[in-house]
Amino acid sequence: MSAPLTLEGFRADLAEFLYQQPDEVDLEENPIDAGLDSLRIVTLLERWRETGAQVTFVELAECTSFAQWWQLLSAQPRGADHADA
Repeated sequence: MSAPLTLEGFRADLAEFLYQQPDEVDLEENPIDAGLDSLRIVTLLERWRETGAQVTFVELAECTSFAQWWQLLSAQPRGADHADA
């Protein structure tokens, strides 16, 4: 498992898929309106799962902004034992 996801890492991951700089990512923007399709979302989700995130595609799809994504991801317990996940 990689290091826990930080806000800076989250923004950097989004920026990579949006072809932007991390400081250009508008966290209030809708992910679909920003240009992310389901394949890119799944790819990001898999990357974040490697950091220990236990968020599902459906949970992300229900969100209307990157800020809501970050709320879900940052609410994950840090350092919890997820061996059976």
